[in-house]
Amino acid sequence: MAVKIGIVGLPNVGKSTTFNALTRAQHAETANYPFCTIKPNRAVVPVPDARLERLYAATGRPNKIHATIEFVDIAGLVKGASKGEGLGNQFLGNIRDTDLIVHLVRCFEDPNVAHVAAEIDPEADIAVIDLELILADLEQLQRKIERLESMVKGDKRLLPVLETARSLATHLDSGQRAAAFPEADSDAFRSLNQELRLLTGKPTIYVANVGEDGLAVDDAHMQAVRAIAAREGVSVVKLCAQLEEAMIDLEESERAEMLALAGAEQSGLEQVIRLAYTKLGLISFFTMNDSEVRAWTVPEGMRAPQAAGVIHTDFERGFIRAEVIPADTFLEHGTSSAAKAAGAMRLEGKEYVVQDGDLIYFRFNV
Repeated sequence: MAVKIGIVGLPNVGKSTTFNALTRAQHAETANYPFCTIKPNRAVVPVPDARLERLYAATGRPNKIHATIEFVDIAGLVKGASKGEGLGNQFLGNIRDTDLIVHLVRCFEDPNVAHVAAEIDPEADIAVIDLELILADLEQLQRKIERLESMVKGDKRLLPVLETARSLATHLDSGQRAAAFPEADSDAFRSLNQELRLLTGKPTIYVANVGEDGLAVDDAHMQAVRAIAAREGVSVVKLCAQLEEAMIDLEESERAEMLALAGAEQSGLEQVIRLAYTKLGLISFFTMNDSEVRAWTVPEGMRAPQAAGVIHTDFERGFIRAEVIPADTFLEHGTSSAAKAAGAMRLEGKEYVVQDGDLIYFRFNV
């Protein structure tokens, strides 16, 4: 399944540098002035997975194919974006197309890099972006309420949706995100959110862009971001985009060594993708044939026939059974035949719920 992550933030907080670092490619132009990025930069990147690497190394298959994720570097938002300032309406539209938002916050001091405000203040910066997203959602929701008020006269079944929409408008008008709406689990809210693609209803990760000396310890800026995230129930990733961009061409071992020296355990890419999978409720399973070992991304809770359909619709239509070995168990035995002989391979039917890390052989007939 296609997963799309949007990177948002004020101008000159390091979005394009972070985009280059996360995607490990020089796709986005970077410059010391606002709106260097006008059109969104896009890159599809492989999802790091140590299990796939071990399967590939152990089986000697000619190819390995990672699951992928798309990053979208969206141009900087400014105060008034919801009213069109700084091409805001266009940029907000780009955000609606994403599954998850990475909200990049500047937490580094550098007099050579301009900032839209007089001083570095993560709390104020976050408030600007949040307000513009809330205002954009509120404007769209109010238009929907007007349509519902007209439609409900002829269809009283729409009344619960209208009441939920009005409650949500009050909630947004108080300065709170749609994700924190008390009725977020209701069918009416889900229907509204699916139709309107509410910006503040999307899962969000705060990414604090720190200087290299800020990776090992939390300064006042980083502490402020963590405090806001704790209040909102949002996860936080700390990275130094400039350092990670400088490591793009290094080997994995060299990159890990440099990160460790700077006080970081994982790359920004690994942290963001791991959290994105958790936030979106995604898991990975693996398949293998004579030419490749491959990772696939599916929603948690998906049953075997539907997972087979992610590979090819014929697999779902003609599904017979799934032969399942957890990847770690396969690696213990070395081959499918050895795992089967040891009783480690399970035969699962149509009701089987795929688990993260399953290596699956689908049997089908069409």
